[in-house]
Amino acid sequence: MKAETIATADATWGLPKLMRDEIGDRSADAILGANPFIGLDPTEMLADVARLMARALLRPEMLAQHARQLVSEFGRILAGRSELEPPAGDRRFADPSWRDHPIYRRWMQAYLASSENLRKVVGEVGLDGKSVQRVDFAVGLLTEAMAPTNFILGNPAALKRAFETGGLSLVRGARHWFDDLRRNRGMPSQVDTTPFRVGETLATTRGSVVHRSELLELIQYAPVTEAVRTRPLLIVPPQINKYYILDLAPGRSFIEHTIKHEHQVFTISWRNPGPEHRDWDMAAYVQAIEEAIEVTSQITGSEDLNILGACAGGITTAIAMGHLAAAGVPRLHSATLLVTVLDTEVPSMMRVFATERAIETARKRSARRGVLAGDELARVFAWLRPNDLVWNYWVNNYLMGNDPPAFDILSWNNDYTNLPAGLHADFLSLFQENPLLKPGGLSMFGNSIDLSKIQYESYVVGALTDHITPWKACFRTPALLGGKSQFVLSSSGHIQALVNPPGNPKSRYLTVDENGAGARSLEADAWLKRATQHSGTWWDHWLAWLGKQAPQTRSAPREAGSPLYPALAPAPGQYVRE
Repeated sequence: MKAETIATADATWGLPKLMRDEIGDRSADAILGANPFIGLDPTEMLADVARLMARALLRPEMLAQHARQLVSEFGRILAGRSELEPPAGDRRFADPSWRDHPIYRRWMQAYLASSENLRKVVGEVGLDGKSVQRVDFAVGLLTEAMAPTNFILGNPAALKRAFETGGLSLVRGARHWFDDLRRNRGMPSQVDTTPFRVGETLATTRGSVVHRSELLELIQYAPVTEAVRTRPLLIVPPQINKYYILDLAPGRSFIEHTIKHEHQVFTISWRNPGPEHRDWDMAAYVQAIEEAIEVTSQITGSEDLNILGACAGGITTAIAMGHLAAAGVPRLHSATLLVTVLDTEVPSMMRVFATERAIETARKRSARRGVLAGDELARVFAWLRPNDLVWNYWVNNYLMGNDPPAFDILSWNNDYTNLPAGLHADFLSLFQENPLLKPGGLSMFGNSIDLSKIQYESYVVGALTDHITPWKACFRTPALLGGKSQFVLSSSGHIQALVNPPGNPKSRYLTVDENGAGARSLEADAWLKRATQHSGTWWDHWLAWLGKQAPQTRSAPREAGSPLYPALAPAPGQYVRE
């Protein structure tokens, strides 16, 4: 479902329409696309398009009807009587010329009419649900590529800029294009990364690497308060991106904000694997998490700890939690899962391209190469949201002659990571078989995993306009876990839900029933109807909850690590730079 559709639906529940930051949300929320583990299968999409054409030819009356409708609309456009307008929020046609200039207005309306008519044909031709969505996606690629704003003569803002600069904007645009052809394989650059350097402007919260293994570095952050909570927090970031999305920049760092509230914070920094690490699988990562738990406990002297997993790291965390519960090892006191989907059967865009053939192709490709390459993923993901992540930058960089924006989230996104073939295959199996839904459906080190045996409290966050882990899929997570659970819905998208510092007047979050029963007793839509909206960030709501999970305090440690695990290097460490 598109973001604007979701926002409109929320308005029917009596909630205000939720707005998002222009570049931050639109680009950041589109970063990962429909499925970070499967990607796209062009062969299957072409086959779907061929089936569409074949079925359309068998229904000449339907084609004739749409042709008549299109010709009729063209007549109204030429006569100046068409009422077609671009969707709200479509920035391509923001220039006043699209409203005021007769030629440009007619051009825009002809484009909108053609695109809408073609989409209607796709919906009426009679393909099955997933095929319709794949064909609609392919048609969307075509129509978005043919938008008049992507061409210099069809972009009045770019023409004005060229006249104002005496053609220098086009010269700069040509230079950007040649640079991208040489350095970025022809894709328009999304971000100017020059202002951003890990350890200097990004990932700057003070800390030390206190443990290093082949898979991870464990970072302990320095306290900034005289007292700290006795029970520490261990963060498990996603394996598909660098950890510092949670320590982005001063004032925008989840980790920094948590430390200010007296919590002892440790985070895993995963190593960026190469082909030689192809055998690292789910079991290896679960074992690494358990190792990080042991080190954190030893350093802090706490018998148990609170754990937080995000996105793909949340899936791995849940499996580790299930394994520890099955083994009867009480090392965890509470769990926080951010934008994490454990039930993959919930309908979402993630399933549109998840055919048996696509899954098997993805598995064989990574097995052959040893990794699922991060830069290739980024290209696929960009084409999943072409208006936001391709044509937006095409116009900005080449037609307008502007430099790409300097934006910390996009810089983080361009800091690619790979996924080892073993872990990739295991994620595909989880998606294909959905074993976490069934007690004993998955085993780890000989222990059958039953998530309902996890009896400690949990805090689960979904994101309202998330295209990667849709909130209704995240909403299913608390029902799979034992113990009391609190579900919280952030008003933003996937990435902006994580980077959600205080002070943003647009930040909102939704809750039902503060005692934690709401996410179990209601369906998602019913929950949303009953939800109470709160101004501000869920970060502070979570901190109030986390404070109850670590109520006791002691004097802050003066040095990082312990005699057994001494500090090895300053944060952010070595692996984040690989």
